[in-house]
Amino acid sequence: MDSKGWNTWGEGVSFGLDNGMAVIPYALLKNYRKLNLSGSETLLLIHLLSFRQVEGIEFPSLEELQAVTGRSTSVIAGELQKLMKDGFISIDGDNDELQGIHYERYNFSGLYGKLGAYLAMQAKTAEQAGTGKASSVSLNSNIEDESRSMFSIFEKEFGRPLSPMECETISNWLDQDRYPEELILLALKESVFAGKLHFRYIDRILLEWSRNRIKNAQDVKAYTQKFRSGGR
Repeated sequence: MDSKGWNTWGEGVSFGLDNGMAVIPYALLKNYRKLNLSGSETLLLIHLLSFRQVEGIEFPSLEELQAVTGRSTSVIAGELQKLMKDGFISIDGDNDELQGIHYERYNFSGLYGKLGAYLAMQAKTAEQAGTGKASSVSLNSNIEDESRSMFSIFEKEFGRPLSPMECETISNWLDQDRYPEELILLALKESVFAGKLHFRYIDRILLEWSRNRIKNAQDVKAYTQKFRSGGR
């Protein structure tokens, strides 16, 4: 290729790059199969992210998705429904009161939550393999299954994927606050029994236990009995 050809090629590349670039989580590309996503479902997620980032379209139509994927609208609709059913995406609705318009947008917190939980589980597994530790406490405070992660237990109790912020909260409880897994899961159990399944409520329980130097299940039992009897 002569210098003129190289210049033309370079101008073409420059024009293409100038049209915009989408930021796609590498963790999604690397681990989508571990999340039980098919290649076409992953590509659809990538297109949804690209529409938002590059073109500012937060809720592309089936026809717009058909144009970039080459698949039929019925197939795309089925994949979108599956992604929503599996908790990877959801749809948020809002109103523009000034213009009197109702609009919708895709919410990717489920996807990020699943990726965060998976990466945290992988990191924890690697750490346990390096230190020789392998423990996971269930809600009844007994070690039942070493392969279960803290994140999967919370997701099961909440009945949905955790958000990235919720995953970070759990990580902070473990890494920064140094709460034992046993206490975190007991606090989760307390919130379930109280009908207050919220991270703030669980955090308040853990903070109160920490202030009262509660370190294990026996301490929790003694503290609860003392509290219910009216004495502290």
